[in-house]
Amino acid sequence: MTSVVIVDDHQLFRSGVRTELDGLVDVLGDAATVEDAVRLVVEAEPDVVVLDVQMPGGGGVEVIRQVTERRPAQRFLALSVSDAPEDVIAIIRAGARGYVTKTISGPELADAVRRVSEGDAVFSPRLAGFVLDSFASGLPEREVDPQLDQLTTREREVLRHIARGYMYKEIAQRLSISTKTVEAHVSAVLRKLQLSNRHELSRWAVERRLVD
Repeated sequence: MTSVVIVDDHQLFRSGVRTELDGLVDVLGDAATVEDAVRLVVEAEPDVVVLDVQMPGGGGVEVIRQVTERRPAQRFLALSVSDAPEDVIAIIRAGARGYVTKTISGPELADAVRRVSEGDAVFSPRLAGFVLDSFASGLPEREVDPQLDQLTTREREVLRHIARGYMYKEIAQRLSISTKTVEAHVSAVLRKLQLSNRHELSRWAVERRLVD
């Protein structure tokens, strides 16, 4: 069962979401502040963090920023009463995989959580077209990244799996190669990017949006 942590500064709302999700996903806990949320997510390691956008102390964007420093592959789903363009774009740019409004039903929210956990991008129907249009018109074309262009296709595949939190043995199984080959690819990537360890690799990949 997909595991979640709920982050919202309103106790009644957190309780309501827990009730709605009961039996549909595994709720590991909830938090009301940015500081408590970061601590809980790092400790509980949920599949998905369901979080409000507007909270004291920096809101959902700050939660994402701090958690991502410690868990680069963590996935987030924004759940907010707001459908203001600036709120939607800010949280998506910060790294959320989806954005749904608080009019959503319990089963629909549970389905959104599962889909985000599996790597999908999930938006309330009215927001999906707006988000796509905004990013299409507002983002510059991708600049050439000399560091990324150093890596072979296989090295990029290994890097993405590292950033998602997989161990070398798991990566080997997924890519049908030996564990030693994975280790060799990681060593090559570390050398090319002038990084020291897999934590730095994960952060590097997340910063460049290489993680699905």
